[in-house]
Amino acid sequence: MISLAFRPRLLGELRTYSTEKFRADLLAGVTVGIIAIPLAMAFAIASGVAPEQGLVTAVITGFIISAVGGTRLCIGGPTGAFIVVLYGILIRYGWANLMICTMMAGVILMVMGAAKLGRLIRFVPNSVIIGFTNGIAVLIALSQVKDFLGLPIAKMPGEFFGIVKALWAALPNLHGPSMLLAIACLAFLRMWPAKWSRYIPSPFLVLIFSTLLTLWGNTGIATIGSKFGEIKAAIPFPAMPEFTIEQLGSLIPPAVTIALLGAIESLLCAVVADKQTNDRADANQELIAQGIANVVSPLFGGLAATSAMARTSANIKNGAQTPVAGIVHAITVLVVLLVASPLAKHVPLPALAAILMWVAMNMGEWREFKALRQYTPLRNATLISTFLLTVLFDLTIAVEVGMVLATLLLIKRLTEAAAVQVVTNLAKDPDAPALPLPEGVAGVRLRGALFFGVVDRLEAGLATVPAGSKLVLLDFLEVIYIDSTALETVERYCENCRRAGIEVIVFGLGPQPRGLFARTGADKKLGFDHVVETRRQALDLAIWRQVQARLQTTPPDSRV
Repeated sequence: MISLAFRPRLLGELRTYSTEKFRADLLAGVTVGIIAIPLAMAFAIASGVAPEQGLVTAVITGFIISAVGGTRLCIGGPTGAFIVVLYGILIRYGWANLMICTMMAGVILMVMGAAKLGRLIRFVPNSVIIGFTNGIAVLIALSQVKDFLGLPIAKMPGEFFGIVKALWAALPNLHGPSMLLAIACLAFLRMWPAKWSRYIPSPFLVLIFSTLLTLWGNTGIATIGSKFGEIKAAIPFPAMPEFTIEQLGSLIPPAVTIALLGAIESLLCAVVADKQTNDRADANQELIAQGIANVVSPLFGGLAATSAMARTSANIKNGAQTPVAGIVHAITVLVVLLVASPLAKHVPLPALAAILMWVAMNMGEWREFKALRQYTPLRNATLISTFLLTVLFDLTIAVEVGMVLATLLLIKRLTEAAAVQVVTNLAKDPDAPALPLPEGVAGVRLRGALFFGVVDRLEAGLATVPAGSKLVLLDFLEVIYIDSTALETVERYCENCRRAGIEVIVFGLGPQPRGLFARTGADKKLGFDHVVETRRQALDLAIWRQVQARLQTTPPDSRV
């Protein structure tokens, strides 16, 4: 159902805003803004564009996502998860089409939010999320090997095998000073205490120290200036990328990839933030905000963006109270872009590569690989196949295959949980008063989800009803779901019983089975007086049917 409701979280928070909250938001926002500066530039360079485009993305999308989003403390901007996707699209389709893809993804996200599909994204299995997240982390790290080692590669390929081939060919020409600087930066990031990062973010320190090193002497290490020249200290004037209607069809798959990744990342970030703050996000409003941000960002030359888990966690740990902190973060990045961007040309690329290596190491859930033996083979196959397909081929293919395998796992689990059991006592609990069935009456207890995957088991179970039974009670009290295929099997069994002179009484229908019985007319075919609610009613009706058969009298209303 499409909804035009537009309820940014910021509006509600401003009703009770105070000076104390502003102080907390100001401190947290400035801190997160400092963290975002080196990351934004690194993400942009790794995506194949100029560093200032990462800063512009952080300013534009960071402001919009906080101003109109459905969360209280999530921070939006460019993220590492997009690097591989955006670089691949850039190489294949070009810069203008990457911008169009991003805007199309933004429209898709807005439609998803308006259609209230925010909750559906949470149905993506954890094994699929872990698989593609770890795969993206590997690709991010692999994409940084070039600058980490100072390899002379003019243009990196966009696919795994091409990257490995290019790196291997250039490996003999690695640059020693670049490698030593990158290793030192990575070691510093690893050793810097987490509790100190609340006050002095380690990526920002790496940026400062490595820049001072390149200013101190002629090391021959590649810098932002040597590759991109001066960073423009301005927000570009908005302009629409050039495109043709004929191109849009071919851009749908990459646009869907950006939208899917953005939706998953933003809503996962919202879930994590909610757990840390005991809050409740509006998932649909958040999707709308993500969509608006991704439509607007390309107009200013920015990239695709979503909520960033690391910056959101830093925002929370630094005491942020409202979305104002996210707006302050965007303003902080803007001030740096306008005032200090000329100094950024001296930032060494190996230092940024080390920062991205650190990001990749932290975004991957590597412990999940050690825990594989705790899970079933099919669940592990889902995780591993998603991981390998993400690394070796394509994120979209990886998610599609992962979802198919996860669906098969779900069907297997539901099939194993379903059961059909012939009973002689209707009481479920052994300690409960017995409800023995009279002679000639058979009981069939159904359990779990009855769907197309368990039809064979359903038919086999119904076939075990003792021969000579004059009446069968079908117990639906433990049936949580029944589909049309399983219902047709039950109807066919009831029809065969009727032809054989055997009555069937159904009891215990839950909301979903009862609704399907009513919509398909199954309850009418069976006879309304043959559908009751409780075990006791079913047993009493069975006894009365036997009395009726003997006395040839008309039974009273069984529902009384």
